[in-house]
Amino acid sequence: MKKIAVLTSGGDAPGMNACVRAVTRYAINSGLEVYGVERGYTGLVNNKIFQMNKRSVSDIIQRGGTILKTSRCPEFKEKEYIQIAADNLDAYEIEGLVVIGGDGSYRGAKDLYEMFGVKVIGIPGTIDNDLAYTDYTLGFDTTVNTVLSAINNLRDTMTSHDRVCIIEVMGRKCGDIALYAGIGGGAESILVPELECNIPALVRKIKVNQRIGKTSDIIVLAEGVMKAEELKQQLKDGGVTGSIKTTTLGYIQRGGTPSMQDRLLAAQFAKKAVDLLLQDIGGKVVGIRDNHIIADDIAEALARERVFNKELYDEAVTLGL
Repeated sequence: MKKIAVLTSGGDAPGMNACVRAVTRYAINSGLEVYGVERGYTGLVNNKIFQMNKRSVSDIIQRGGTILKTSRCPEFKEKEYIQIAADNLDAYEIEGLVVIGGDGSYRGAKDLYEMFGVKVIGIPGTIDNDLAYTDYTLGFDTTVNTVLSAINNLRDTMTSHDRVCIIEVMGRKCGDIALYAGIGGGAESILVPELECNIPALVRKIKVNQRIGKTSDIIVLAEGVMKAEELKQQLKDGGVTGSIKTTTLGYIQRGGTPSMQDRLLAAQFAKKAVDLLLQDIGGKVVGIRDNHIIADDIAEALARERVFNKELYDEAVTLGL
C-alpha cells in the first residue's frame, strides 16, 4: 500500500483534529502518501480530495472540530453514490481509507468495503459513546468534562436561590454523557433513556430533600428521555413546589479543546488504523477495551448489542440520596 486517505464524518467531536494529525504524520513517517477528504462522504462523492503533508496538520492538536470539515450524506446509502466515491479513490490510486466518525459513518465504510473492496478502517469519533464494541469513543471524555464544568457553575446558582435545576445533555439514545457527568458533578438525579423514567419517584425524592432542608437539586437529563421543559412540567404536575429552572447545554458539548485522554486516544487509534492498512487489512474498526487498543470486524462491531452500565448507575443513585 502506497496511498491512503482520511476523512471525518457525521457529528464533530473533540479529538478529531488530533486524530487527523496522528494519522497523517504516522502514515507519512511510515512511507505512505496521505490525502485528506473535505466534508466526509459528501466530499468523497464530489471529489474533494487533496494531498496532505506534515505541515498540513501543524497546530491543530489542541483545536476542537475538524479541519477536514464534516457533513452528513444521506445519498451515501445508495449504491450509485458509493460507486462514485470508490471510483474517485481509485482515480488517485488511493488503496486505504481511514474514516473517523460514529455508527452512521461506519455503515458507509462497511458498504465501501463490502461492495467495492476499498480497504477501510474506522476510528470511533463521537461524543455519544454509543458504539458497543469499544469502551470509549473519541470526544466523549472532553464532552463529559464540558458538562461537568456546567454542572459546577449551575450548582452555585441553584444553591444560592434554593432551586431545582434540570440540565439537558446530548447523547441521542445513549445515557453515558448524563451518567458520567452526573456522577462527577454530584447530581441528585440522573435520567437516561436505557432505564424507565419514574416521575412519581423523582417527585418524592425532591420533596423529601426539601423537607430535610436540602432546597436545591441538580437533575441531569439525557436528551433521549425527553426535553427539559417537558420534565419540568411533569414535576410541577406531580406537586413539586418552588422554582424549577432548565438549562439545555446543546452544541457547546461538541466543541472545545480536547482533553489529554482524547488526545491520547487519538494517537493510539490512529497508529492502530495505519498499522492495519500497512498490513493491507481493511474492513476493521479500532477501539479500546479493558485499556487495550483493539480491532474488530466492522460488520461484527455494528451488530454488537450495547450493554448499559447498570452497576455504575446504581452507584450514582446511592450517591445521590
